[in-house]
Amino acid sequence: MNRENKRKLYSKGYYRNHACKDSFTCKVCGRPVLPEGAASEHRNHCPNCLSSLHVDQKPGDRASDCGGIMEPIGVWVRKNGEWAIIHRCQRCGHLSSNRVAADDNPMKLMSIALKPLSDPPFPLERIEELTALMGGEGCLR
Repeated sequence: MNRENKRKLYSKGYYRNHACKDSFTCKVCGRPVLPEGAASEHRNHCPNCLSSLHVDQKPGDRASDCGGIMEPIGVWVRKNGEWAIIHRCQRCGHLSSNRVAADDNPMKLMSIALKPLSDPPFPLERIEELTALMGGEGCLR
């Protein structure tokens, strides 16, 4: 590839409008990640462990100098019903959201989605007492 094509390929914002056909090795689990199977033209996280790298400030701009590992910390549902993964950079704390890909690990997605329910910020054995203190009936029917 000549220098002019390389400069155009890696210019600011190139990946916002062009498909990313690059494969890579996940920095967390070590598995090879291929763009095929994502059902999208933009593969931006590992389908096995759902981790990513902090390379963008805005989606597709490749403008971040951080390079930290983006760990999946949650999921949310967009207004069209599509799921997205919330990532947090382990180095700088930056938060971002990425669409769930077709080949993402469903067990990992569900474990992230259910984590708040499995570890609530209050003792589950006192839920009736706490509900009563807040003015509720305090009983489960």
